[in-house]
Amino acid sequence: MMLNPPRTARYLVDEGAFDGVRVVELAQWVFVPVAGALLADWGADVVRVERLEGDPYRGLATQGIGTDGGGINLSVALANRGKRSIAIDLRHERGRAVLDQLMETADVFLTSLRPGALDRLGLGAGTLTARFPRLVYARGHGYGARGPDAGLPGYDSSAFWARGGMAHVLTPADREHPISQRGAMGDRNGAMALAFGIAAALVRRARTGTGTVVDVSLLATAMWTLSSDVLAALQGGTPRAPLGREAAVNPLVGAYRTKDGRHIQLVFLQGDRYWGDFCRLLGRDDLAADPRFADLTARRENFHACAAELDAEFARRTFAEWKDLLAAIDAPWAPVQAVEELLDDPQVKANGYIGQVEEDGQSYALPAVPVQLGERPPALRRAPEHGEHTEAVLLGLGYTWDQIAGLRDCGAVA
Repeated sequence: MMLNPPRTARYLVDEGAFDGVRVVELAQWVFVPVAGALLADWGADVVRVERLEGDPYRGLATQGIGTDGGGINLSVALANRGKRSIAIDLRHERGRAVLDQLMETADVFLTSLRPGALDRLGLGAGTLTARFPRLVYARGHGYGARGPDAGLPGYDSSAFWARGGMAHVLTPADREHPISQRGAMGDRNGAMALAFGIAAALVRRARTGTGTVVDVSLLATAMWTLSSDVLAALQGGTPRAPLGREAAVNPLVGAYRTKDGRHIQLVFLQGDRYWGDFCRLLGRDDLAADPRFADLTARRENFHACAAELDAEFARRTFAEWKDLLAAIDAPWAPVQAVEELLDDPQVKANGYIGQVEEDGQSYALPAVPVQLGERPPALRRAPEHGEHTEAVLLGLGYTWDQIAGLRDCGAVA
């Protein structure tokens, strides 16, 4: 038995890891729909149930990648790739009946609706899991399924960034207002957790024969992201992002400014392991021999003197020169890159971290799911237009063309 196959081996894996799994998604905006997209990437049939007027996210203008992009709505494409879309009026008796029939085919019910709305529609967790014992009922919410604020609306800027402590620890103390987060940071992190929870629940169902309820909140996602700070708070500390080098103890961990105004991040946590080789790389044997910098303790005690020496060294070379020089040392460091530089990063290209959608005459790039199976990313498919698959889904449920026409005429579907 080969326990450790060679790096050059190709691991054969069915790209459709979730082939045969049907997900009925009743969700909008970003957090929960992204979880559905991740499942669709690996083969799940994700049927996205939209209102007759569509997901409001389809109308959002943001960073030139939404409705303000002048072409494909890339924000919607990223959150909904690989799915099918059916437009139903769930307030209409016949539209609600369509959803009931669809649920009879579902392995997973994925939703972002709040508890009150779900209960009014007869879609609460207790109701559906009693009716469908094998169903995996997955819900993403702002603040958790219990407690006084369980029913509050929650977006990543509120539940994740603000209430979850992210803005507080990342905002310099001298700023009058908290810094703003980047788009949908909490949503996409929460979506990864939700997709993981669904996968775990499906494994559990395969073992036990019964489904379960999966819960992920944006508040919990923020706390998990800030685990180190939460641990410090549990010990009585008051975590706050250190400003510059004021709270630093190791001069070999931090960002240094290059001659042309860029930065290199050193992460020599094991300073004694790397210090000698690093000094020789710089041609500064005198630093290695300096008793002020002899070991981790000495460098901590003489932090500012050591950092000043490194500041002077980094100011002598350009960003490109530093990248070439540091390539010769087997130590943890990285260039501080702009997002646009990631697009040409050789590691991004080699690992397929940017995928290409080529379907129905459309061609555009999207960030790929960070998870790879068999040493390869999934093939990306385009996102559906609003209600694009209404007819196909209904035909699959056994409706005739005349019945579909009747549903359209009465306004139950679009």
